[in-house]
Amino acid sequence: MRKQKPISFEELLLELQGKKTVEEDNKLVSLDLLFNEAFMSKCSSFKSFDEFLQKGNFAAKSHEEINNLHGELFDRHVVRETSFENWQSMLDAAKMEYAAKPLA
Repeated sequence: MRKQKPISFEELLLELQGKKTVEEDNKLVSLDLLFNEAFMSKCSSFKSFDEFLQKGNFAAKSHEEINNLHGELFDRHVVRETSFENWQSMLDAAKMEYAAKPLA
């Protein structure tokens, strides 16, 4: 029998509320939805994730491409251009904010 990965309190709460888990969202949600205009405007001076990437001379259209960018240079870009301390904290905040939205 395969062991299930333990879930966080936040993920359990979302599941009990009938919302998608953060893990599912990461696989299914486009970067444009995850880093929508409201999120980007709140944490940076950019209206879109594409503008944010372009400012740092980065290019990515998928989660896989973003994962390949992650590193010291990308973290420095996040620190310089957003209110986050690194890429992981920005990604986590975007996932939590998206997961907290009511399902359509």
